[in-house]
Amino acid sequence: MTKILETQRLILRQFTLDDAPFILELLNTPTWLQFIGDRGVHNIVDAENYLRNGSMKSYVEFGFGFYAVIEKATGNTIGMCGLIKRDNLPDIDIGFAFLPHLISKGLGYEIASATLDYALNTLKLGKIIAIVNPDNEKSIGLIKKLGMVYESIIPFGEKEVMVFGIVSKEGFA
Repeated sequence: MTKILETQRLILRQFTLDDAPFILELLNTPTWLQFIGDRGVHNIVDAENYLRNGSMKSYVEFGFGFYAVIEKATGNTIGMCGLIKRDNLPDIDIGFAFLPHLISKGLGYEIASATLDYALNTLKLGKIIAIVNPDNEKSIGLIKKLGMVYESIIPFGEKEVMVFGIVSKEGFA
């Protein structure tokens, strides 16, 4: 297990192909499909390919990616959080998603704030953005709680997304 960071209740670690059943579950939850969209992950092979061509490839190419969020108390994987470099965006994007029954329990803020700190202070990334479906009020609230500031609405695929950003304090030096 390649651990990235740890908080009071959570561990953030790299995904492995053993996480394919969790990815299959998460990517087919109603909240994922509503706010993020269908990623065509409909069986274990699709989930393995999603991991192999997404997060696992990103770890090698960029030194970061989306990571598994593990609940310390149970050892269960409960969500994902991490960083992505998208071809169609100029800055690194932070993202997060949790199983629906765990939303609004403070876990998202706990791991996203630690991930943001990791991005800005350990990886020394100068700016981080977050993109979000304008209808996803809970994620917008979390993004604002992280200290990210609304920048614009941009076309993204077949829809529009809101862009929020935060600049490293060192970026102002």
